[in-house]
Amino acid sequence: MTAMPATDTRLDLSTDIASLTAALIDIESVSGNEQTIANAVEAALLPLQHLQVERDGNTVIARTSIGHQERVTIAGHLDTVPVNTNLPSRTDGDTLHGLGACDMKGGVAVGLRLAATVPAPSRDVTYVFYECEEIEAEYNGLGRLATQRPELLDADFGILMEPSGGVVEAGCQGTMRVEVIVPGERAHTARSWMGTNAIHAATSLLQQLSEYAPRTPTIDGLTFREGLNAVGISGGVAGNVLPDECRISVNYRFAPDRTEEQALAHLRQLFNGFPLELRDSAPGAMPGLDQPAAAAFVAAVGGEVRPKFGWTDVALFTSLGVPAVNFGPGDPSLAHTRGECVPVAQLQHCEATMQRWLS
Repeated sequence: MTAMPATDTRLDLSTDIASLTAALIDIESVSGNEQTIANAVEAALLPLQHLQVERDGNTVIARTSIGHQERVTIAGHLDTVPVNTNLPSRTDGDTLHGLGACDMKGGVAVGLRLAATVPAPSRDVTYVFYECEEIEAEYNGLGRLATQRPELLDADFGILMEPSGGVVEAGCQGTMRVEVIVPGERAHTARSWMGTNAIHAATSLLQQLSEYAPRTPTIDGLTFREGLNAVGISGGVAGNVLPDECRISVNYRFAPDRTEEQALAHLRQLFNGFPLELRDSAPGAMPGLDQPAAAAFVAAVGGEVRPKFGWTDVALFTSLGVPAVNFGPGDPSLAHTRGECVPVAQLQHCEATMQRWLS
């Protein structure tokens, strides 16, 4: 078992995929703090003569311009969730551990290695390494490009190097967060019968959430599973006052056959009688496996396809009319956990598979 702190922020794209992933992990890049890693990525790509490299904030774009009829965008986010005693990186046997190991420094490493080692791809490629995916959509670097410079994302096909266990994960769930407001009436706790305790009144709503049976629709042969969960609760005035309001923050992960409007309508119906405040929302993406580019990629990398449980920027590509899939190293169930890790063999598999496809 080894643990090596980073001594600088230079990236060597000629090194092996595991070493490059470890180097990326060791550059702390919690959302909003991506400048150092973006500097390192830009500096590593600029010497590559076959690429046109530019910077937009802490998002780095590198493009080939060979003149092929087909263009693919390969994208990965540079940021991670907050540190959880999981830095620096360490290697334990054949597994690499550390913050972002699977979500998604491993995928970024694959993208960078492809940019460096496939100078004459069989289709033109746009590589995008972007900031602020793990926080509110308004800060997302890929979203900013889609709004301000959509020509940079124009492509026939897109691949998000999100963790997918080294197989294709198609589509993605939509996500919505609302606050359900439970009203009460203040009173002195010594005379509680004169008021209504809003926290107590939330009991039935919490029970409803606990017993909720999620939908499992099958779309393009893939079975998606929805989820509805309380993720926060707040209320209280003082130690001797009945609370007159309790707020329950609820996250809804909905299948891509529902629009955002339909998802919100479902929540309003479900929590009928309680006011709702919409906090944030992002649409899902249909699998799109009937699109020729997606079908060809699936066939090229082995044919296995799973549904994507979670939201990814595949949804953004879909909104631009670009069919896209998730394909990257790492077990997505380990994303955002203290024990993030990625098998070295899976890093090698994803790199080799993508190199064959691009070559």
